[in-house]
Amino acid sequence: MSEWQFIDWLRSKTGSLGNIGDPIVLGPGDDAGIVRLGPETIAAVDMLMDGVHFDLNKIEARLAGRKALAVNLSDLAAMGARPICALVSLALPESGGLAMGREIMEGILALAKEFDVRILGGDTNSWSGKAVISVTVLGQPLPNRAPLTRSGAKPGDWVLVTGSLGGSLGHGDKLGQGRHLTFIPRVQVATQLNLSFEITSMIDLSDGLATDASHIARESGLTIRLDQDHIPMSSDIPDGSPEERLKHAMTDGEDFELMFTAHPDIAREILISDAFEGVPVTHIGECRAGDPVVQWLDGTTVMAHGYQHRLD
Repeated sequence: MSEWQFIDWLRSKTGSLGNIGDPIVLGPGDDAGIVRLGPETIAAVDMLMDGVHFDLNKIEARLAGRKALAVNLSDLAAMGARPICALVSLALPESGGLAMGREIMEGILALAKEFDVRILGGDTNSWSGKAVISVTVLGQPLPNRAPLTRSGAKPGDWVLVTGSLGGSLGHGDKLGQGRHLTFIPRVQVATQLNLSFEITSMIDLSDGLATDASHIARESGLTIRLDQDHIPMSSDIPDGSPEERLKHAMTDGEDFELMFTAHPDIAREILISDAFEGVPVTHIGECRAGDPVVQWLDGTTVMAHGYQHRLD
């Protein structure tokens, strides 16, 4: 099958375009796609690589495709945005690339359907290396709401988090096969938060709570103090001492939960709300005036850091 035949196959999976009111005017098959968006467009891109973000020797390619779109939807969720469409680029191995590409796209298309995201276009190449998936998503702010950012937290705000943290990559024989492949992007939760409450800042937890909390501290110019006794720990964390389990919750990363801040009065309303479809929300700390650092309640610095790509 040639690249063009692969594109034809993909077009057969993406449905009709250009209906009245449809923001997608032109999809795969031309030099570029056409999309009708409002005055603000929110864009995010992530590139995932076999051997770094997943291992195709151990998992189905469909799950790799699903994750490639899911991590981008998580970014839009953290901005309080509505996802509209996506561009997908694949670099596939010359040997076995066709079957792999189809399976990757099946995973992407299934999740796209769940979240009403249209595939606008992309690019496909073959090469001698491993699979690389790059997804770009476009979204819009919610009606009458500004996008959420990392820079709006204020001294006195409470810090909250959705779900539970740690162990997302699995462990032991299941290392690399955990919920980082199957997590549900918190788009609906973020939508409810942004529409119903005054959220001051938000971030998705991709690199670990210790690292991602420091992003809000830095961008908002304040100190974040966390209560280690209230960090919600996932049952996926391997058995160990309380200190070891806390380290997993703080640094494992790939949880793709939401950390956000709000005035204490608003935060209390959120904590008793039943609007989040069973997703728990936990109060884990507070924001204070001070240097942009993350500390425990006793003032000691949170030293642990999550995953970082190294460039020499």
